[in-house]
Formats: sequence, structure tokens, C-alpha cells
Amino acid sequence: MTLFPEMTSGISTLGLWAAIGYLLGSIPFGLLIAQVMGLGNLRNIGSGNIGATNVLRTGNKLAAFLTLVLDGGKGAVAVLIARQFADADAVQIAAFAAFLGHCFPVWLKFKGGKGVATFLGVMLALFWPIGIAACATWLVTAVVMRISSLSALVAAASSILWCLMFGVTTYVLLCLGLIALIYYRHAANIGRLLAGTEPKIGKK
Repeated sequence: MTLFPEMTSGISTLGLWAAIGYLLGSIPFGLLIAQVMGLGNLRNIGSGNIGATNVLRTGNKLAAFLTLVLDGGKGAVAVLIARQFADADAVQIAAFAAFLGHCFPVWLKFKGGKGVATFLGVMLALFWPIGIAACATWLVTAVVMRISSLSALVAAASSILWCLMFGVTTYVLLCLGLIALIYYRHAANIGRLLAGTEPKIGKK
């Protein structure tokens, strides 16, 4: 079973696509949208996170929706651009770098989002059936459990299952890396889940 595409690109090519992916992923859309729409500084709202969930805490659903789409879109764009000009190994490097850029943007002193929307965008662009399945997993978990962070953790972990079910094992190593980072970024949420204190969707 092949867990990653054959390495056909040179170091300089991989470095180039890593840089492109990182720069795309590091655009802090949530922060920018909040500022443009006069919603205040996201760092002083809710969890202080720059993602769609925290933007929603401002009470502006449109802003949250735009953040969700754009954060997912930047991950997808990194994959799609790389696919047009590079081999499969560089595409996955660009995808991982875009995720890193969102979670650790240099412009924000490496304090970014938790990466769920960007993860889903990457999956949709890499192989849309996996992306759709992961989104559906998030939705079903959210409807049943009413906890956003748990939905994200389950959806991320499920990507390995979907890779195996759809027979695209060359994405497994990338998914494992993304899952590890998502769980790392959700460490505080995991602690609250274990303690039974994680807030539910819609709870003030």
C-alpha cells in the first residue's frame, strides 16, 4: 500500500510549492473580514481564534460563512494551482503547507486558526469524494452531538477511513499529518470534551 506519491520533484520545486502553499494558507480571512465589516478584533472575542466558529460569535452569520468559504478556498486553491504546474508529490506538499500557513501564519506571530475549514478545502480539491465524505461526517456529528470541536475531530479522523474506502491510499500520509495538527490545535477543546465542559453549538 502506497501512502504517499512517488517523489519525482526536486528539492527546489518542493520548496517553491511549499512557499506558495504557505503564503496562500497564511491569509487571515477571518481577521480581515471582521475588520472590514466592523466586527472588532477577533483576538478580543470569544476564543480569540481567527476561524469561522469564532467569527460566528460576533453574531454576524454572513461574516462567519465568508470566513468558512475563504479559509476552505485557500486550501483548495493551493492544491488546484499546484496540480496545474507540478507533480503529485508537490501538490501534497503545497496542501500541507497551506494548512500550516493557516495554523501558524507568520503575519500573526504564528498564532492562527485550528485549520478545520482549510483541511476540508484541501480534501475537496485533492479528491472530492473524500472531501464530501468528511464534510458529511462533520455535519452528522454536529447534528447528533451539537459540539463543533468534536465534529471537527471526528471528521478529520474519518479521512483515513475514506482514503481506504475509496482506494486512494496515496493521501494517507498527508491525512495523518493534517489530523495530528488538527488534534494538536484542538488540545484545549479535547481537554474540555473529556471534562464535559465543552460548549455546544448555539450556546452563548
